[in-house]
Amino acid sequence: MRAGVLFHQDNAPAHKVAVAMAAIQETGFELLEHPPYSSDLAPSDFYLFPRLKERLRGKKFEDDSKVMAAVEAFWESQDKEFFSKGILGLEKRWTKCIDLLGDYVEK
Repeated sequence: MRAGVLFHQDNAPAHKVAVAMAAIQETGFELLEHPPYSSDLAPSDFYLFPRLKERLRGKKFEDDSKVMAAVEAFWESQDKEFFSKGILGLEKRWTKCIDLLGDYVEK
């Protein structure tokens, strides 16, 4: 296992601008490269957002600030195990995607 922090992000244009890349470099984090686009490998698509959507499903919000508060409350209520499980799932999906030579990874 590597020492230090591994940082993963997708290739959204806002994430690749010089100022964002410089900020990551300043932290000393090791940036994990992401394929051009693969929802199979985006933890937000296969792990984080589905669980957030499940929590918020059916709720009605008066305004954006209420939505933001509900989202923040969700993230803050998650323990280390929740995030660890997502990261470990990402590693498994990366390995499976490599084994499938880049083909779609089924659920």
